[in-house]
Amino acid sequence: MDRNDRGHPRRARQCQHCLRVVAIRAFKGYLRSMSAFDSLQDFVERHQRLFVLTGAGCSTNSGIPDYRDADGNWKRQQPVRYQAFMGGQATRRRYWARSMVGWRHFGRALPNDAHRALARLEAMGRSELVLTQNVDRLHQAAGNERVVDLHGRLDLVRCMGCGRRTVREELQKELVRLNAGWLGQDAAAAPDGDADLDAYDFSTFDVPSCPHCKGVLKPDVVFFGESVPRDVVDAAAAHLKEADGMLIVGSSLMVYSGFRFVQMASRAGLPIAAVNLGRTRADDILALKVEEACESALGFLL
Repeated sequence: MDRNDRGHPRRARQCQHCLRVVAIRAFKGYLRSMSAFDSLQDFVERHQRLFVLTGAGCSTNSGIPDYRDADGNWKRQQPVRYQAFMGGQATRRRYWARSMVGWRHFGRALPNDAHRALARLEAMGRSELVLTQNVDRLHQAAGNERVVDLHGRLDLVRCMGCGRRTVREELQKELVRLNAGWLGQDAAAAPDGDADLDAYDFSTFDVPSCPHCKGVLKPDVVFFGESVPRDVVDAAAAHLKEADGMLIVGSSLMVYSGFRFVQMASRAGLPIAAVNLGRTRADDILALKVEEACESALGFLL
């Protein structure tokens, strides 16, 4: 999600018109017993148990870059795939070298007003669940307790051999100990704790193995090409059944693991609103869409 100029008057008029058209299309196409919503605040106030799905746009104002532009296309090289990570030592060396540099920035990220607004929504008793596609744990840091981390947690590391989990900070210390010569490297922050560190020879980077079984260590997140655990999907789906509406915050929904919950909500006849700078995969079924930065759009909750 690229940030745009929210103050441009022509853009503002177009967005308002677009909101109305989307709301009417959703109503006619799905025959929902609801009227078009006047605003995001109106949408929120007319629901008591919102199922909130968040994406990278929720955390960009915390200094964590996102993956896609306003059209939903990749801004940069696609993330490492599970099969490549597990299948090659060279891929793992490149990943962990970039992660060691990127963690210094990612590990210091703090919640922004979008996270605080959603924590406030929960405190008001209007949030059934926050299902986040992010791996930064910033919703929990802001005070949310009802959270499912759809794609896992970057603050944990899992051994792919014995299954033991350890905190990422411990691995960071070991990476630094083994690769002290890399400490002087610096690079621009990239999504999910990565860093734009290329044009380097990663063959000398030392990647530790599991101290218990010598297995491969992997961040406890769902890589591209890897499946979300069934129990995580089932837990989120159970909460969706209890919801009376769905709110999407900062996601283009281009990844199916998140989009499937929008499909579930649509089949259940739930009204769906989205806050996103740019198009989403669900634009045709939204009851309301707000093209504005997440922290600004949700400001009425603070």
